[in-house]
Amino acid sequence: MASSSTSSLYLHPLPKASSGLNQWRSGLRFEFRGGSASTHRLFVSPAMVFFQQSPRLSAIRASAEGGGSRRRGYKESQAAASGFPNAKVQQIASSVLPVGSFVVVTFVLWKVVEKFMSPKSPKTTSSGESKSSTQGVKWSIGAGTNLLQGFAAKVDREAKQRLNEFAKELRSFRSVDMSGCNFGDEGLFFLAESLGYNQTAEEVSFSANGITAAGVKAFDGVLQSNIMLKVLNLSGNPIGDEGAKTLCATLMENSSIEILQLNSTDLGDEGAKEIAELLKRNSTLRVIELNNNMIDYSGFTSIAGALLENNTIRNLHLNGNYGGALGANALAKGLEGNKSLRELHLHGNSIGDEGIRALMAGLSSHKGKLALLDLGNNSITAKGAFYVAEYIKRSKSLVWLNLYMNDIGDEGAEKVADALKQNRSIATIDIGGNNIHAEGVNAIAQALKDNAIITTLEVGYNPIGPDGAKAISEILKFHGNVKTLKLGWCQIAAKGAEYVADMLRYNNTISVLDLRANGLRDEGASCLARSLKVVNEALTSVDLGFNEIRDDGAFAIAQALKANEDVTVTSINLGNNFITKFGQSALTDARDHVLEMTEKEVEIFF
Repeated sequence: MASSSTSSLYLHPLPKASSGLNQWRSGLRFEFRGGSASTHRLFVSPAMVFFQQSPRLSAIRASAEGGGSRRRGYKESQAAASGFPNAKVQQIASSVLPVGSFVVVTFVLWKVVEKFMSPKSPKTTSSGESKSSTQGVKWSIGAGTNLLQGFAAKVDREAKQRLNEFAKELRSFRSVDMSGCNFGDEGLFFLAESLGYNQTAEEVSFSANGITAAGVKAFDGVLQSNIMLKVLNLSGNPIGDEGAKTLCATLMENSSIEILQLNSTDLGDEGAKEIAELLKRNSTLRVIELNNNMIDYSGFTSIAGALLENNTIRNLHLNGNYGGALGANALAKGLEGNKSLRELHLHGNSIGDEGIRALMAGLSSHKGKLALLDLGNNSITAKGAFYVAEYIKRSKSLVWLNLYMNDIGDEGAEKVADALKQNRSIATIDIGGNNIHAEGVNAIAQALKDNAIITTLEVGYNPIGPDGAKAISEILKFHGNVKTLKLGWCQIAAKGAEYVADMLRYNNTISVLDLRANGLRDEGASCLARSLKVVNEALTSVDLGFNEIRDDGAFAIAQALKANEDVTVTSINLGNNFITKFGQSALTDARDHVLEMTEKEVEIFF
């Protein structure tokens, strides 16, 4: 049997442990395959187990055959006695073997898939260059940016199509706004050609398009030949000092651009220096905007020097820079010798009281006629207000004065009020956000009593309270010529609204009234509603936002609109209140009623 090529060995029957085990054991057998005992192999499967016979196994088998007759009965009795434990072992084996087979097959399949799916390493050509196995695909780290060449080409075509449309606009319209299109430097190079010999566009905005100093070079050779363009806006592009240098070199030979806007363009002192050189040599520019940049004392000094030589600039915008007291002092010297400047915007430069002193001195010696002065948010106190007041007394050309968000207080307000009594040119004054109380606003109100020039008064963001509202209302009831009155965030409450409502019954000048965020509630709204029932030929706009007004207040205003057949109000803002759908419905009905009865449209904002 040891020399046979194939032999079968059947297991002895065992006691049944489980049906699954019997099914597995019923097909189990051992087979010897091979030409000799020394080369037999063992194969194991759920249905069949094959093994290779070894010389040691042959000897054991020979001995077993000799004593087989004596031990057969013993083995059978032992098998019968230990059948149940063996059944447990075989049951465990029947569960483990299929799982092991599944793991082996899965591992093999995974290796095969990995082999076929993994990218092949690039092959080196004879020229030493590598060809990627992913030709036709653009790989990028960003999500959604691994685009096929066909899709990328489509995007390129669409971008070029848009640029062509922009170019057509430049050749067709007088005013073209391309702000926020993000076409970058390459797009500007494409579009700049359309400006070369343009005979149509006069105002062009390229703001917020990601243009850098490299892109500004696109204007070289273009703006020199353009004689139509009057307004160029490059705000919101990070061109920096280098870009300013390139642009200014180009504009030296331009004779048409009158307004140049370079707000938020990362300009520093070097960029301001280039602008100053441009102002010395260019006699066409009338307005230059450099707001929200990083211009410091040195840059202010350069611009001041240019003002001494330039006699054509009208408006200078330097809001949101870092001039400080030294910058204001330098600018004052340039203003003394300038005759052309009409508007000076210095909002948010931390000038302070000392800087204001020097600046007002320079403006007092200014030989021109300054009409607009913006000094908002410059840390000016009552001391600085004194210098401003002295300038107000002497000025005969100033029309618009902004002192918003300083800290002049009641003392400073009284000084400004005394100056206004002597001034007969200022029409708009903004003293909002200056910590002014009832005492200070009372002084301002007294200045309005015999003043027919001031038409716009901004007092918002000052804690004047009901008493301050009363002081202004009593004067404006029969005096002054104020057309726009702004009292937002003044803490006047319902009592203050009562004073304002009483004033509206007699006043015939106020057209725009701002009472936002004063805690008026329904009581204050009802007071104002009663005044709306009275014929007022002047009032057109009322702002009552942020006043905690509910449905009762809305009902009162709706009834007032229905009752006044000659209503002149065209806009009522009730936004950010507590009006429900019922109050909104009442206001909508009132609006429709007014339209039906008078054919006048009233815009009501909830």
